[in-house]
Amino acid sequence: MLIQSPALVVAVRQHGEHGTILRALTPGHGLQPGYVRGGRSRRLRPVLLPGNLVQAEFRARVEEQLAAATVELTHSRAPLLSEPLPAAAIEWVCALVAVTLPEGQPYPNLFQGLSGLLDAIEHAPSARGWVEGLVRFEALLLAELGYGAGAPDLHRNGRALDAHLFAGRKADVLAARERLVQRLRKAD
Repeated sequence: MLIQSPALVVAVRQHGEHGTILRALTPGHGLQPGYVRGGRSRRLRPVLLPGNLVQAEFRARVEEQLAAATVELTHSRAPLLSEPLPAAAIEWVCALVAVTLPEGQPYPNLFQGLSGLLDAIEHAPSARGWVEGLVRFEALLLAELGYGAGAPDLHRNGRALDAHLFAGRKADVLAARERLVQRLRKAD
């Protein structure tokens, strides 16, 4: 297996002394996991941040094997992670994608939607410029996974996500959404 593609970093987990397990969303191959050798190094830590756009290569001898991944930074969103509201939004949408999407199934609309949402978070002067896009992205994700069109409302989407995608599961990821909602309330 060889996949070379632009990818959005959605989750990174430490593995061993120096490596990381990357989960990245690609337009044509969906969510892809990969082991990044030296992923905890000073050079790669700023590249492997949720929300960053990278050029990724995933290599494995067989489909069932965890691929070795190499990444090259295309666009960094690291400066946003020092801002509480954008950081909470990026944390939430990336965690949502990482936890809910099955691996290896292409979701080009979700890749496009997530990319557009991250761009809106980056370029909007306030949350008012991107919160509607976040709500639409949640609705799109629900629709793409077969749970209907979703609701164009932050609170109804939250209930639908909880009922359909996190029902009966330990849902630590919903804590990220709750932090975002609390920060949005304070911003108003």
